[in-house]
Amino acid sequence: MVIQKTLVVIKPDGIRRNLVGKIVTRFEEKGFQLLELRLQLFSEEKAKEFYDVHREKTFFHELVSFISSDKTVACILEGNDAINVVRKMIGQTKSFEALPGTIRGDYGLGVTDNIIHASDSHESFLKESKIIFGRS
Repeated sequence: MVIQKTLVVIKPDGIRRNLVGKIVTRFEEKGFQLLELRLQLFSEEKAKEFYDVHREKTFFHELVSFISSDKTVACILEGNDAINVVRKMIGQTKSFEALPGTIRGDYGLGVTDNIIHASDSHESFLKESKIIFGRS
């Protein structure tokens, strides 16, 4: 058993559609501990830093614009194999490819408006959580 921490960000579409409680409940019911929770608005600068890994991709500006368009909810979760399990729970990036039963499969409407972000590695968790929470 490997206990890990991971970061989840519920995007503006999840906030606007009042899905925060349903999404957080899924993680809690799976057995994850909710260590931190923050309602925030990404500045354009923070959004660019957060999505820096995609800077050279054609969709970078769309990501930055969307994540900074309204409030988000960020949380740090802890549990067994958290990074991999949470990624499976959220589903494929393109909501229309995500399986039913996953968060994106059940709630996502598109590619950018796909409800949720989750760290894809320990390194990403450290970088992303520092951007949002000021520490890892």
